[in-house]
Amino acid sequence: MVTQVTNFGRSGLADWLVQRATAVIMLAYLVFMVGYLVSNPDLTFDQWKALFDQTWMAAFSTATLLAIVAHAWIGLWAVSTDYMTTRMMGAKATVVRLAFQAGYSIILFYYLVWGIKILWG
Repeated sequence: MVTQVTNFGRSGLADWLVQRATAVIMLAYLVFMVGYLVSNPDLTFDQWKALFDQTWMAAFSTATLLAIVAHAWIGLWAVSTDYMTTRMMGAKATVVRLAFQAGYSIILFYYLVWGIKILWG
């Protein structure tokens, strides 16, 4: 069985399950936010701030942020290993793929730290 680097030695089934679980978390957040915005058509900044000042909302937002990062990591890793390796041949493909993976790893980490700082700062 081929193991994947995305989750340190587990099978591709684990990646698939993580993708589905993170999609459910993101969908729940989207449904909540759309419902909140529709049910408060005259939303003020003070109401918006009061919502995000609650600990449960910061935790829900953080869980969604982590889900987005995990979802993006697995998706981009799969795309980069499938298409950047098979479409290009040779050592050049490996260099391009690794550079791409390093680049989006840095970007995802930056967005994660930035989001946590915004939510809990």
